[in-house]
Amino acid sequence: MEFIIFLSKLDKEILELLIKANYIVEENKIECLVNKEIKGLHNFEENKIIICTENAKRKTNYRVTKQKRNKDNFKTELAIRKALRHEATHAIQKCNNNKTVGNIKNLEGKLHQRKKKALEFSTSNFSGTYAKEVEAYVLEDKPKKVKNLIKKYCL
Repeated sequence: MEFIIFLSKLDKEILELLIKANYIVEENKIECLVNKEIKGLHNFEENKIIICTENAKRKTNYRVTKQKRNKDNFKTELAIRKALRHEATHAIQKCNNNKTVGNIKNLEGKLHQRKKKALEFSTSNFSGTYAKEVEAYVLEDKPKKVKNLIKKYCL
């Protein structure tokens, strides 16, 4: 799986915990081709998370360079890390009887203005509820919290 090269040490730990919690994590499946806007998705029925690496690379203008590390590709790293954390949050919610784990009124205030458009996209195109998506968008910026919540609710 190519997306692993974009993960931080902490994000790799999140991935390991998801697998330990009996989640299947896949990459670039048909769902990613059907909707080229998405960077990841969570399949509740199958306990599956799909990371759309190719979509993330395209949306962040990823470029392969001869140098070992291209500083311009940090946007791709960030997009893939956030996608994993976002979908991991949905896994946590599933482990919590399909409910959010945080106070949504508090979380709404923490939602960055730029994420409101993404929130609108998620709630109008996918089955996620407003509250679950707010929580996922807030927690995608908090990897330590995601890691601890997986341990608390899923293991």
